Amino acid sequence: MDLDFTPAELAFRDEVRAFFAKTVPAEWLTRVRAGLRLEPAELIAYQKALAAKGWGAPTWPVEYGGPGWTPAQNYIFESESARAGAPIQFHQGLELIGPIIFTYGSQELKDRYLPGIINADDWWCQGYSEPGAGSDLASLRTTAVRDGDHYVLNGQKMWTSYAQVASHMFVLARTSQEPKRQQGISLMLVDMKTPGIAIRKIETMDEKYTTNEVFLDDVRVPAGNLVGAEGKGWEYGKVLLDRERMVCSATAIHLPQVLDGVRDAARARKVGGMPLIETPAFAAQLAQLEIEAMALETMVLRLLADLASGADSGPRGSMVKLRWSDLYQRATALWMDALGPEAAHFRALDGEGPADMPYGMQGALYSRVTSIYGGSSEIQHNIIARRALGL
Repeated sequence: MDLDFTPAELAFRDEVRAFFAKTVPAEWLTRVRAGLRLEPAELIAYQKALAAKGWGAPTWPVEYGGPGWTPAQNYIFESESARAGAPIQFHQGLELIGPIIFTYGSQELKDRYLPGIINADDWWCQGYSEPGAGSDLASLRTTAVRDGDHYVLNGQKMWTSYAQVASHMFVLARTSQEPKRQQGISLMLVDMKTPGIAIRKIETMDEKYTTNEVFLDDVRVPAGNLVGAEGKGWEYGKVLLDRERMVCSATAIHLPQVLDGVRDAARARKVGGMPLIETPAFAAQLAQLEIEAMALETMVLRLLADLASGADSGPRGSMVKLRWSDLYQRATALWMDALGPEAAHFRALDGEGPADMPYGMQGALYSRVTSIYGGSSEIQHNIIARRALGL
């Protein structure tokens, strides 16, 4: 694996760096470094700026609107994004359903939906999890019954991020009852303005409204919105979940931003008359996290090298996801230690304390979900055991 960039790649890095310097507002940094998503309007504006540059879909093939970058260029883009404090692009459309549409969808679906994803004209949410069917997704009970030129959907989806602002949802539903649970599941695209859809907010500890229940009551979906073949949704869904884990490869590159927040908080807090960051015990914990973050970045580079060579990356996406979620949780926990008792406040007291103090707490609370979404850590261990160790 060659870790040196070519002159052309270094020139590309300079171009990317200049773009972020011009495009990314300084006030985004405090939230981004805590691992928090920006507000939908901010993410949409960012995506539109990328699309105008021709960089709206970094990982897509050229024929579907991608820039045709190499894995090295994708790495440069993500690492410079982290360096500048830019957010990770909202992935539900871009990295999840978009690639499924251009791989398995009809030409009509490609023409209708791909441009809207790149240009942020459409906002997607994921209709997968249900009560009793989260990591065990094969237990889903939402049904889709064919009625002429439509499917009629009935059921409930759970933990649906940003359903309250989404224009569309991609849904797994049962189109037939089969002896094997993974059979008879289909993937279809649903307009959120369709009658029969109800959304209920789920309160979360971080006080950020992102999560919802979605109820489907006789929702009529055009048959042309079926992705691929009927009954093949489980196969497409597995590919989509693999891609969701691969998103963590990009997220892992942003981990140093979280550690920057830890350092700033530790410099600002005095313990026994000296900055916390200079105390041996805290410095050792921070150094250990920095070493492990560097090792994770090397894992990501290895993954990119595999992609560049066309080699099978095996379960490495699960490995990256598992390590990243663990390190992110540990880093935000250390951030809370650095902030001290004031970490309990979501807002700075009379302007005192680090400017990003409230975001540190929100980031720590949000970090708990990272070992659940995209397949829980227990599921990732099972995938690694099966695909890497043959157990």
